[in-house]
Amino acid sequence: MDYFMPTRLHVGEGCIDRHKDELHALGERCLLVVSGQAAKASGALADVQAALEACGIAGVTWDGVAENPPVAGCIEAGRLAAQSGAQFVVGIGGGSALDAAKATAVFAANPSLGEAGFYALEWERNPLPIVLVGTTAGTGSEVTKVSVLTDGAHRKHSIHDDRLYATVAFGDSRHTHTCPLAVTLSCGVDILAHATESYFSHKSDEISRAFAVRAIRLAAGPLRAALGAAEVPLNASQRRALYEASILGGLAINTTGTCFPHNVGYYLTENYGVPHGFASAAFMPAMLTLVREADPAYAAAFYEQIGMDEEAYVSLVTDVCQPAELGRIHMSADEVEAALPRWENNGSVKNTWADVTAGQIGEILRSLFVK
Repeated sequence: MDYFMPTRLHVGEGCIDRHKDELHALGERCLLVVSGQAAKASGALADVQAALEACGIAGVTWDGVAENPPVAGCIEAGRLAAQSGAQFVVGIGGGSALDAAKATAVFAANPSLGEAGFYALEWERNPLPIVLVGTTAGTGSEVTKVSVLTDGAHRKHSIHDDRLYATVAFGDSRHTHTCPLAVTLSCGVDILAHATESYFSHKSDEISRAFAVRAIRLAAGPLRAALGAAEVPLNASQRRALYEASILGGLAINTTGTCFPHNVGYYLTENYGVPHGFASAAFMPAMLTLVREADPAYAAAFYEQIGMDEEAYVSLVTDVCQPAELGRIHMSADEVEAALPRWENNGSVKNTWADVTAGQIGEILRSLFVK
C-alpha cells in the first residue's frame, strides 16, 4: 500500500463555517473561481463569502469558468489573481471550477507562463495555496492532484502534480441539492466510473480498492432512486451519500488514476458534446467484459464486494448513462480509424487491468457508434 493525500478535508453540513479559521493562515486576499450561477444557486458562494468576511479576508470573484475549462481562461484568471494581489485561490463549483482553480493558482504564481509550459510542468514558482468547495457529487477533484483542461486545439488533457493538491477542501452536501437531474446523473455515473476504473487499474492496492468499493455501494442506491425521479430527485440523506461516494471515488483515483474509458470518453466530449460522466461510463461495459475475460477471479471478487453481479451493475451504469444521450452519436468507420493514434501508448489505456490496444478501442467505437 502506498498512499499520499495532503489536503485537509472537511465534509459535513456547515463545515465551511465550522472550519473557517483555517483560511486565516492563507492570506488577506484571494481570488474566487466560481462556476457562474451554480455557485450562487447552491449557496456555496454565500457560505464562502461569509467565512471570508468573518476572517477579514478580501475576495475578488472570477466567474468565467466554462464546462471542460480551456487553459486560456485559466491564464486570464491567473493574471487577475496576480493583479489583485491574491495570496490564495478558492474554487467553488463542480469539477470544471475546481480543476480551473488549480490551474489558476499555477498561472497566478507564474503570470508569464503559457499553455505549453503549463502542460510541461515548467513552473518557476509553486502555485498559490488552493481551497476547494465542491457543489456536485461526481468528480472528486477536491482530493486529487489532477486538473483536466481543454487545450488550444480543443483536446482534453489531464495533468498530475503534487503541487495541485488543495491546502483545504470543504464538502457540504447541501450545496448539491440544487443540481438538476441531468447533472446529478452525469456526475453520479462519473463516481461509478472513477471507482470501477480505479479498482481495475494496474496501480490499485488495498487502500484504493477499499475506497472504490465503498464509493460504489454508497452511490448505487441514490442513483437508482434518481432514475425514476422528478427534476429535484433526491432527499438530503441520498444527496449526502452521493457526495461522500464522490469523495471516496476521488480518493481511489488519487492513487491509481483512471483507465481507458475516461480517456476515450474525452473524445465524445470534445467532438459530440457528451457530458463527461456519460462519456466515460459509455465504455465501462466494454472494459468490464475485457477484465472479466482477462482475470475472471479478480472480476468476481469485485462483484462480490459491491453486492451486484455483472449484469446488474452493467444495467445500472447503462441506465444512468441515458441511452438517448449516446444514441445521437453516429461515427463513420474512417473517423474511428483516424482517431486511433491518440490511444497508442496512452497511459490510461496501459493502466487498464486487461491488456487493451488501440485496435480494440476501435472495435468498441465501431460497435457502439458506426451504424
